[in-house]
Amino acid sequence: MLWEKKYPADVDWFVNITGKPLYSILDETVVNYGNRPCIDFLGKEFSYKKISQMVDKAALGFQKIGVKKGTKVGLFLPNCPQFVISYFGILKAGGVVVNFSPLYAEDEIVHQLEDSDTDIMVTLNLKILYPKIFNLLGRSRLKKIVVGTFPEVLPFPKNILFSLFKRKETSNFDSSSNVMSFSELLNNDGNYKGINVEPDEDIAVLQYTGGTTGVSKGAMLTHSNLFANLVQEKLWFPGFNMGEESVMAVLPFFHVFAMTVVMNMSVQMGAKMILHPRFELLPVLKDIHSKKATFMAGVPTMYNAILSHPKISKFDLSSIKACLSGGAPLPLDVRKGFESITGCNLVEGYGLTETSPVACANPITGENKENSVGLPMPGTSIYITDKENPEKILNQGDIGEICISGPQVMKGYWKKPEVTNETIINGKFRTGDVGYLDEDGYTFIIDRIKDLVLVNGFNVYPRNVEEGIYKYSSVAEVTVIGVPDTKTGEAVKAFIKPKDGEEIIVEELVTFLKDKLSKVEIPKFFEFREELPKTMIGKLSKKELVAEEMQKHDK
Repeated sequence: MLWEKKYPADVDWFVNITGKPLYSILDETVVNYGNRPCIDFLGKEFSYKKISQMVDKAALGFQKIGVKKGTKVGLFLPNCPQFVISYFGILKAGGVVVNFSPLYAEDEIVHQLEDSDTDIMVTLNLKILYPKIFNLLGRSRLKKIVVGTFPEVLPFPKNILFSLFKRKETSNFDSSSNVMSFSELLNNDGNYKGINVEPDEDIAVLQYTGGTTGVSKGAMLTHSNLFANLVQEKLWFPGFNMGEESVMAVLPFFHVFAMTVVMNMSVQMGAKMILHPRFELLPVLKDIHSKKATFMAGVPTMYNAILSHPKISKFDLSSIKACLSGGAPLPLDVRKGFESITGCNLVEGYGLTETSPVACANPITGENKENSVGLPMPGTSIYITDKENPEKILNQGDIGEICISGPQVMKGYWKKPEVTNETIINGKFRTGDVGYLDEDGYTFIIDRIKDLVLVNGFNVYPRNVEEGIYKYSSVAEVTVIGVPDTKTGEAVKAFIKPKDGEEIIVEELVTFLKDKLSKVEIPKFFEFREELPKTMIGKLSKKELVAEEMQKHDK
């Protein structure tokens, strides 16, 4: 293998991974670390033993309302204890978890409900969540709603204060044949009926892609897919100690990145999850400082926000051993700056919903190459193939489509065999990303195939343009897209958020870029904004900007 000579000495690429039911990670951790804290939710701790008891009760509760092997159960939740309990309870009951983003509009929820065959949904009685779901009873296939509350999982006196002062943010609900409380779901002895799981075949999670290129698709992630990715990650972080780590859990669990790298990896390692419903900078910094977090997974905008906090020097972040960044390119200045204030290694990784998700990462104990997403996970192979002929594997250094094979690659797309056959060819998953392998086997991503901008017939990759613009000291965030142009077909446009209190002069920026980008890559248009659109996990998003520009062009 090309990457063998640079592979970390303490990591075995040739590891043989045997799949297991995903819920087994919780059962094994309870045996070894049952009294260790599993969750710290805004100050209230739940031990692994307590969470396990609640999971078993949830499993029986789900079976009582009709969950059998293969039944799809939706989670419409932010990060909270009910998410963890429901997730593993569904799996133990034999069901399939279907994650729904709390940010979804009604049409997106209905599409995913109908496409996934989801009849049961778990949510909270928050006004931003419950009414959306309740309104779908009788108007969709949804038949049953399980409703939790924040006070039932908050410490005293926060539970009382929440009930008193957050009343306007909650919805009243009454138990009925269609609606039951989360406490009612757990009101049993936990003696659920064990279900025989075939890890290589049975789906654990139906995880929908973002739908940025059309209608979202459900990636069928088996128990083995998700378990294998955990084994790979555990090998990749040899400095972590079982039963001793504390993980900042701020990425949303409904997204595959956090589901695997934060929630499931924490459970597998017996780590404490310092759980936050959403990313709020000051509470996160306070918790890292006071609760001595040792690991964090995030997107570049989170690390940039931490680094840019005006009083960052007042917080002790030295407890962090390592951080993983994914979801978007990690600017070099952000990586180096974050490492300088924490003393930890911040490594960039790469993966997709369809790969459970981690496929590559820079090594913690080896070379962390600039602008690279690293080496393939143990048992994972990266291929560069011809974009027009995906069966043709290109030579080292050639630019083409990145393809992945490994035990974490999905079973296929739910109800879409034709798309599956177009996407997985000879066991290799086509990512739709353009890149190359260097002489040491490190993967470099140039851009998404769909994001390619054609200027006078020349290929322009937005990622490369963004990297150049990020070198300008006054730039906080940048997103680059292609826009229609009568002269060149398409032109490059950069949307920039300046750093606080700084002004960017276009002429000065263009002059700065002249020795960093080719003439065809330098943006023809610039637009400055106080905020740039972001996805549900906080990474910069292009689709809203593309839609805006297309609407302008259509006029």
